[in-house]
Amino acid sequence: MVVNVKDAPEAKQYEARFEGESKVAGIAQYIRTTELIAFVHTEVLSEYEGRGVGAALARTGLDEARAAGLLVLPTCPFFAGWIARHPEYQDLVYQSRSRVSD
Repeated sequence: MVVNVKDAPEAKQYEARFEGESKVAGIAQYIRTTELIAFVHTEVLSEYEGRGVGAALARTGLDEARAAGLLVLPTCPFFAGWIARHPEYQDLVYQSRSRVSD
């Protein structure tokens, strides 16, 4: 079965559904600015776990961030771990440029 992921900007989240189903299988919530998207929470319904829903959410969110020229702040542990395992997305990760120190 194919997982379809769509951005739901009014809810500030990506939503994953299996093809032909209306039920949301998983979500990836975000906060977006003009320069950055922070992925803050990812959740997959238990009956859909292990079926690639989380990976589809991550890949779609990151691909769309790249296309929009946004950097990514993966505060969600799932997104942080997924990016760590997929080096092709590590260039998107926001790096603080602050030189302030204590």
